Amino acid sequence: MLTLLAPLALVVALWLWHPLIGTGWRYYLWTVLVTALLGALPAGLIWLARNTDLSYAVVAYLQVPSGWLFASIVGAWLLAVVRDVFALLGWGMGSPQVAQVLWQPKYTLIALSAMLLICGHAAVQGLRVPEVREHELRLATLPSELDGLRIAVLADLHASPVNNMFYVREVVARTNAAKPDLIVLPGDLVDGDAAVQAAELSGLADLNAPYGVWAAPGNHEYYSGYDAWANVFAKLGLAYLANRAHTIDIRGQRVTLSGVGDPAYHQRHNADAGGVPPDIVSVAQQAHEQGTQFHILLGHQPKMARQYAASGSVHLQIAGHTHGGHIRGFDQWVVARANQGFVRGRYDIGGMTLFISSGAGLWSGFTLRLGVPAAIDVLTLRSDKLQSSASK
Repeated sequence: MLTLLAPLALVVALWLWHPLIGTGWRYYLWTVLVTALLGALPAGLIWLARNTDLSYAVVAYLQVPSGWLFASIVGAWLLAVVRDVFALLGWGMGSPQVAQVLWQPKYTLIALSAMLLICGHAAVQGLRVPEVREHELRLATLPSELDGLRIAVLADLHASPVNNMFYVREVVARTNAAKPDLIVLPGDLVDGDAAVQAAELSGLADLNAPYGVWAAPGNHEYYSGYDAWANVFAKLGLAYLANRAHTIDIRGQRVTLSGVGDPAYHQRHNADAGGVPPDIVSVAQQAHEQGTQFHILLGHQPKMARQYAASGSVHLQIAGHTHGGHIRGFDQWVVARANQGFVRGRYDIGGMTLFISSGAGLWSGFTLRLGVPAAIDVLTLRSDKLQSSASK
């Protein structure tokens, strides 16, 4: 994938700036070269992080402006596609002056400037500490005794030199203030190497809920050294569930909290980094043997939801991964399509409900958010059985 971004950045730059050809090839080629290099910079930073000794702190801080520039260039190119469609339509309808006007270089500069401002605003929005967002989930499968159970969801923290220890501590403080009954962290807690980044996550040790704090892996745990981070989570007191189920008593009901490995196991950059592939069959069997009455699964990637629902064991899957789609429009056209139609909020799949958090943080490589703010999601579960009894 990374090897494709450089030639794609060149194609985008060639297309975007073709109105400059009329001013001279020298200006055109230099502008294309600079734009292509800036467009390929995010891919270059990922390569540097994986293949050199360059400090991840340096890479993370560079990723924020590089992601802003990348998104601005792509946005300007999309406007250029619209520009060229109208120009060619005008040409085909016998009005070549339309193309002459639209292909003036100043309009390309205006488009790029506008996208730099819009994407800059989106980057700032993405870096803000999230607010608590309350949701009610009415579930037909929820025992009436569990009506009103409150679950705080901290997905996709991506703790790093950007989303640093101060960011994490504020997220923790806001989560505890919401007074949830239990707290879940469904993956992508971290970025970078555990040996130098563990301190950024230290605030998670202060998370507190009556029925515990539960976590499961996401794809970035596999990219960042699974086994090393699992040891860090254990020291922080997080109950880390990877193909494991654990059943506890809540209000006299047997509630199972479980987690699965992530499909990223098959895409690990370092085969010695450890980890497990997702195994819903094992998790479902464990839940059955433990006599579960309500089963909550932490499954990071929502695109696996239909497979998890087919197990017949899970009542509620809590996921992350999509960051809610980042940007209105982009969320449905791109992110949902890449995740089997799922992007954020509630979905009902057979007898299972899927809830996808928009995330409480962001990967440094793409911090942009427009219309899809980060959130500390607090789910209040409601039982259809209780409502049915009251209506009789």
